[in-house]
Amino acid sequence: MPGTSRDLTRLRTAITAFFALDGFLFAGWVVRIPAIKHQTGASAGDLGLALLGVSAGAVLTMTLTGRLCRRYGSHQVTVVCAVLLSLSVALPPLTHSVLALGAVLLIFGAAYGGINVAFNSAAVDLVTALRRPIMPSFHAAFSLGGMVGAGLGGLVAGARSPTLHLAGLAVIGLLVTAVAAPTLLRHEPPSTPTPAPSAPSAPETSHRPQGRVRGLVIVFGLIAGCTAYGEGAMADWGALHLEQDLDASSGVAALGYTCFALAMTIGRLSGTALLERLGHGRTVVAGGATAAAGMLLGSLAPSLWAALLGFAVTGLGLANLFPVAVERAGTLAGPSGVATASTFGYGGMLLGPPAIGFMADWLSLPVALTSVAVLAAIATLIGVATRRAVPN
Repeated sequence: MPGTSRDLTRLRTAITAFFALDGFLFAGWVVRIPAIKHQTGASAGDLGLALLGVSAGAVLTMTLTGRLCRRYGSHQVTVVCAVLLSLSVALPPLTHSVLALGAVLLIFGAAYGGINVAFNSAAVDLVTALRRPIMPSFHAAFSLGGMVGAGLGGLVAGARSPTLHLAGLAVIGLLVTAVAAPTLLRHEPPSTPTPAPSAPSAPETSHRPQGRVRGLVIVFGLIAGCTAYGEGAMADWGALHLEQDLDASSGVAALGYTCFALAMTIGRLSGTALLERLGHGRTVVAGGATAAAGMLLGSLAPSLWAALLGFAVTGLGLANLFPVAVERAGTLAGPSGVATASTFGYGGMLLGPPAIGFMADWLSLPVALTSVAVLAAIATLIGVATRRAVPN
């Protein structure tokens, strides 16, 4: 069991590597979806059904991974899922029918959902042992990995086939796993240090009634869901809003999500300092309020540049809500809490894009995008109500 600061630093580096790898592999797959669609001859509707394989596999596995982590350990489950994720990312280009694509994406989604619960559980244990709010730094690594994966995919998309590209990603994934896995496998998750006798007494989560713990975990899951709803909506609808409603060129419209993602990464990189200064409750309240204001500007502004500013402010506001929600849920209920919050979060990301589409048909896309602001405001209210629910 790691006890020295050097051991804990090595663990932090290894866990960070798996977060970055997850974002890198997922983004690499996403940028090749158009080529895979062409290869399989799928219609838009058929592709949508096949992509549900990712969602179904992730959600189903997330509900089970908490139990696997309790039985075998979050470190071991992280390594196994990383191997599966690395291998499965190479499978989609090998398919030539929608049915086969859906089947391999079910495997890919299962590995993706499993590793997200496992490494978040490992991160929660490390955060508790270090007594420092470093959770945002792990999610910043995921964001950075995603940006690198998407950038690399964009560079090679015109020069390399999806088969060669994704096979290369699989090799990179296995190499990163081979380097980072020994650190995790050598050490059990760190134990929580015993509080000093002079430290102010904090409410003990173990003494809370089980029903209240479950309720609080669901509440933090709702915060994660509200945040991920905004991420999904921005990824799928932000560029269209700029192009369709503000007459931006396709190149400039692509800057919308870039501004959002870059601001979110910066927000997460500075998240530890923010949490140390404000605490978890105030960070959620400030972040939710900032995101709500930013999205109102981004969706309703009559100017392109004002909208881009709004997207960036939204990214800053949402940046630390998901990491805080997952950490708080894990503090309350261990891997099961992480699994519940992650499932809510992933559900929010799945719900966002189609919900925006339906509302855009009924009303308009700018009005539909204000739902992101509404949910950010709801996360703010939840943050106010739960500020004292879990000690910082």
